[in-house]
Amino acid sequence: MRRPRVIRAPEDAPKESLMPATLDVALLGFGLSGRVFHAPLIAATPGLRLHTVVSSDPARVAAAHPLARVLADPDAAFADPDIDLVVVATPNDTHAPLALAALAAGKHVVVDKPFALDLAEAQAMIEAAHRADRRLSVFHNRRWDADFLALRGLLDRGTLGAVAELHSHFDRFRPQVPDRWRDRAGPGSGLWYDLGPHLVDQALQLFGPPLAVSADLALQREGAQAVDYFHVQLRYARLRVLLHAGALVPGHDLRFAVHGNGGSWIKHGLDPQEDALRGGAIPGGAGWGHDPRPGTLLRVGVDGSVVEADSPAPPGDYLAYYAGIRDAIALDAPLPVSAGDALLVMEVIEAGLRSNAERRELPLDGTTTARLS
Repeated sequence: MRRPRVIRAPEDAPKESLMPATLDVALLGFGLSGRVFHAPLIAATPGLRLHTVVSSDPARVAAAHPLARVLADPDAAFADPDIDLVVVATPNDTHAPLALAALAAGKHVVVDKPFALDLAEAQAMIEAAHRADRRLSVFHNRRWDADFLALRGLLDRGTLGAVAELHSHFDRFRPQVPDRWRDRAGPGSGLWYDLGPHLVDQALQLFGPPLAVSADLALQREGAQAVDYFHVQLRYARLRVLLHAGALVPGHDLRFAVHGNGGSWIKHGLDPQEDALRGGAIPGGAGWGHDPRPGTLLRVGVDGSVVEADSPAPPGDYLAYYAGIRDAIALDAPLPVSAGDALLVMEVIEAGLRSNAERRELPLDGTTTARLS
């Protein structure tokens, strides 16, 4: 089995001078996720090369990435000894089968969110990665949103004091149901599988696993076949985290509202990186990730008065994810998103589905945390 190549500095050089040679990447899928997110980020990351794209539309791939080879069959990519890393950006119900096949072929694997359809699939993928001694990660790119980086910084510095409430919204106004697999009835479709993993992962990164989950999932649009609304509470000892997304929200620019005994932070508008990628911008260029809409910080003074000020965010940086993947494979650095993190996300996603079906709050039983300890 071919190992990734590493260009080594002299023996007395610091570890940071070990530079990975180019790793060849096969991207499975060239729909929205593969075309807009993964392909441009892979192509813009030093040390990674978009070697192969598995797609049924070779002309579309060639127009965007003329140097990439196009294959119709993922098995051909798995069999290629030159491929170091496989990125799975296909419909959600194919994530686990394709990842398992790639791991069995000795490839490192990145899976677009959601990790899998359920905990059983996710656990099988992790066990397969251990057996193959390969790296397995999930594309939770919104850890590198500008607004989330700003919020994490505020919490790390204790600016808001003890946080009591976090409201995390990802709303849209899309009254017409599009004809695409994400909006059709079927395993892994709907907003809870689409946007839910992003919001859950961010909450877990900030606060760890909740004590319990209560979820309300609905089909609200005329002709809806899959979930297009969710309102989910993650209950902690004192803290309450509310995750919300809907498709019928004309005034949809609230992103975060966070309240603590030291102040509040309100953020409107989405991180700009997705729009930039959709518009064909080169990741990492001048102004990349700059959010033009600062948050609003309201701090409580010693006399109880509230002072309002703008709260700018650091630049968002989706490239950090793939740079981390490169270093994890070539230099044995920690993964930017571990499979264990993704397993915890799947535990909350699955608990949300059960909570909605049973119309009650469900405690997390801790089995996932126990498996990771």
